[in-house]
Amino acid sequence: MQYVIVGLGGQGILFTSRVLGHIAVSRGERVMGSEVHGMAQRGGSVISHFKVGPYESPLVLAGSADLLIAFDQGEGIRNLHFLREGAQAILNIHDPTALENPHLKKYAADRSLSIAGIPGYKILHEKMGGRFLFMNVLMLGAMCGINAGNVSIDEIREAVAKLAPEKHRADNLKAVDLGYGYFKGN
Repeated sequence: MQYVIVGLGGQGILFTSRVLGHIAVSRGERVMGSEVHGMAQRGGSVISHFKVGPYESPLVLAGSADLLIAFDQGEGIRNLHFLREGAQAILNIHDPTALENPHLKKYAADRSLSIAGIPGYKILHEKMGGRFLFMNVLMLGAMCGINAGNVSIDEIREAVAKLAPEKHRADNLKAVDLGYGYFKGN
């Protein structure tokens, strides 16, 4: 399984990779990854390449990722080229009309891509008082909600419970459930 996780500095991309890595290692699977931070400290682009399985290189080649997880709509659209034909993407969207762009729709259709959007900022604003630092775990829950990533919601909950700081554990788990529930109707 090859993941590309993208967003902006401070959105928790590295913690997301840690959660996925914890799950894979607990299964006895081989894990490797690489992060490109760019201007991460100033809210710039961050991209994490993450692989589970018998791969030789940590970088995901363009056209070969199984899943794109995007914490930022613009970063997600900019990195769709990493997806293989028939792959999935989950994007945090702030403008739902972006997914209606005819060029984007044609690009996705030509490659049989499944692109799901979730209004993460809106959900976190309404349900968690605008605490956007939980975007990463919201997106992990959403990933499971669209049946992507080759992990179960129970595995995500268990890993987040183990890895999140104790003082934020309950909020992290709430955000996981909000992301999952968005697609599962809970």
